[in-house]
Amino acid sequence: MSEERVTRVEVDTDRGVFMISVAAELASMHPQTLRVYEARGLVEPKRSPKGTRLYSQQDVEKLRRIHEMTAELGLNLAGVQRVLDLESEVREMHARIEELELKALHAQVQLAQELEEVRRSFRAELVPFRGGGPGTELVRAADARSPFRPPRGGGRL
Repeated sequence: MSEERVTRVEVDTDRGVFMISVAAELASMHPQTLRVYEARGLVEPKRSPKGTRLYSQQDVEKLRRIHEMTAELGLNLAGVQRVLDLESEVREMHARIEELELKALHAQVQLAQELEEVRRSFRAELVPFRGGGPGTELVRAADARSPFRPPRGGGRL
């Protein structure tokens, strides 16, 4: 009894692996339709060294979406191109927003760290001082006068 062996190969979804006839069948289209879509710039299949069109899994999914937009939504190819362009712009804007949010978060963290450094430096410099009025004030340690030392400048009180 022979043992059947199954090998599974994982391929990047953007790698061209399907020839035009297979891609057309997977997308439920005629191969000529894929050539028209390529001529219109809707899909750009990879090419083998000999020039054979090689469609990726992403290309096949895009072909299915194009078919859906034309057959079910009634869009013409110019409308499909506009939808695809707008979707691309939205993806780019989302990526830019994420980038800006990340930069803002880093800036916020940096400002919080700098603020904490300033607070620590003031804690070291500020001392409680009971002045002429009620309550305790905080003054810089360098400005607090000791009752046992003469004021700066050598003058008398």
